[in-house]
Amino acid sequence: MRSGIGLGSNVGDRLANIRQGIESVRMLHEPGTLVFCSSIYETAPIDCEPGSRSYFNAVMEIDFPGTPRQLLARLRKIESKMGRPKRRPRNAPRTIDLDILYMGRLQLNKPELNLPHPRMLKRRFVLVPLEEILPGLILPGQTRDVRMLLADLPDLGEVTRVATEDHR
Repeated sequence: MRSGIGLGSNVGDRLANIRQGIESVRMLHEPGTLVFCSSIYETAPIDCEPGSRSYFNAVMEIDFPGTPRQLLARLRKIESKMGRPKRRPRNAPRTIDLDILYMGRLQLNKPELNLPHPRMLKRRFVLVPLEEILPGLILPGQTRDVRMLLADLPDLGEVTRVATEDHR
């Protein structure tokens, strides 16, 4: 199932962390179809501890053959391998953050997972990279595509491209 994954890092070598995250997520992809990967962007931390470093962010779309719960478990395993503690305060600095943004047309509202991601439509750091790779995508529960959602977004936070990736 076509699945959007958001990546973020604001600890250590952020660029290397994002690139390692991209390669790890790429390994979850079902062979035979395209992987889409945005450029890497730098953004200010939102709702984080005072003094937190800026984030490097990217968005990928892969074809994952399993369930949302299976994808979540695989992403948590990648985070753990990359040094992110299992228990941590909400919005604490992290070496890597991997979020499922959407999975096909699924809409879920469960304690462990909401799809599509409940805050993605309010986050320029998600919509800018998503618009780069899939501007015409209409997310589950929406009637307008990513390009239109981004154009109407009141969040004016700066999103600056720092690296262009080619992981198709």
